[in-house]
Amino acid sequence: MPEDPPGGRRAVAVWCIGVAVYFVAVIFRTSLGVAGLEAADRFHVGASALATFSLLQLLVYAGMQVPVGLMVDRLGTKKVLTLGATLFTIGQLGFALSPSYGMALAARALLGCGDAMTFISVLRLGTRWFPARRGPLMAQLAGLVGMAGNLVSTLVLAPVLHGVGWTAAFAGSAVAGLVVLVPLVLFLRDNPEGHEPAPARSRGGRGFVRRQIKESWSEPGTRLGLWVHFTTQFPAMVFLLLWGMPFLVEAQGLSRTTAGGLLTLVVASNMALGLVYGQIIGRRQSSRIPLALGTVGVTALLWGSVLAYPGDRAPMWLLVTLCLVLGGCGPASMIGFDFARPANPPERQGTASGITNMGGFIGSMTTLLAVGILLDATGDDYRIAFSTVFVLEALGITQILRLRGRALAREATRARVTIPAPAPAPAPSPAPSPLSSPQPDRASRACPVPETSGNGSQ
Repeated sequence: MPEDPPGGRRAVAVWCIGVAVYFVAVIFRTSLGVAGLEAADRFHVGASALATFSLLQLLVYAGMQVPVGLMVDRLGTKKVLTLGATLFTIGQLGFALSPSYGMALAARALLGCGDAMTFISVLRLGTRWFPARRGPLMAQLAGLVGMAGNLVSTLVLAPVLHGVGWTAAFAGSAVAGLVVLVPLVLFLRDNPEGHEPAPARSRGGRGFVRRQIKESWSEPGTRLGLWVHFTTQFPAMVFLLLWGMPFLVEAQGLSRTTAGGLLTLVVASNMALGLVYGQIIGRRQSSRIPLALGTVGVTALLWGSVLAYPGDRAPMWLLVTLCLVLGGCGPASMIGFDFARPANPPERQGTASGITNMGGFIGSMTTLLAVGILLDATGDDYRIAFSTVFVLEALGITQILRLRGRALAREATRARVTIPAPAPAPAPSPAPSPLSSPQPDRASRACPVPETSGNGSQ
């Protein structure tokens, strides 16, 4: 195992370059969320075709996680981030200039492909440049920056779009991709000097992909990380990405402005709780499972309270509480990486992170589709449609409870092997007897014997 990285100012500078790329990627990813009506008018499509944009982007993102993890392990962070920034910038510019629905779909798919390369790369930078004890906090900070990008889309891009129009707003935002590419190419480094990981034994050889995936998946910590990510992330993702606004407006009778304020509250709560979760986990690793399961339990309780509330609409205080609790889903999903990280050596970190990151997006896509199908089948009955949340949460909790014992036991074993016990102190020599003569005997004077280090007086 390589020596723990020292961190420091240079580490912060390099990490900020990487996280700036992720920040821009999230702005591009969520930009369609504030332009749904304009997109429907521009491409002359209905609600189902409009939802295809989000589903396609999630599908590409989730499908790219394991390939991106393998690329990070094999090519390094800088190359993958550079490719990702190039792709999502071209995708955003293509979306701005697309004259047809088909070309716009292709542009969003390209954007999703580039976006998929950013988060795992930022996680890799955190593990390579900072001490292991800082890992949970750096992951939470990366998630916080991503939510800040979501806020920029909501608070900045939306008024710009309404003011200058579709092409100018999206093409202008694409310039941000070029801005972050410059320091990325010039200054970003994969590792601090002297802290390069040991070369992977299978790097460059035949069967590299198969071995990386097999060895990562064989670790219970990787599988536990996937299910933690799956169970915690999707309720907030589904609410923010597609179904939150229709639910609040159509089922709860709120205005679009009020509903938008509640969605912003979810983002703000996510940012605040991210710092809290990171500090707690950084200080007490034993809090990971209680935090994850506690977040899932409180989320299910609030969802059930809103859906089962007597009457047609839940009171505002209950909706506000639900949005505050949904803000904890993002930070709780980061706990999944805190199980996958110690379960895998440095040369498999990218692959393991990619497997873990698939969990939440698989859960989100499944719920997005299930809610849409049930809404069509039940005549827009949100109570029935949103009940799928409880089914997926129950599945995830079952898997977490099944895997946690093996994962934690193996993690503890690896920690004992990695951190050797301190060497025992040398036994002190017996104190000289006060009755013995302090003068050396005649033999000693004739042939002096050097003192050994055992008595501590060399």
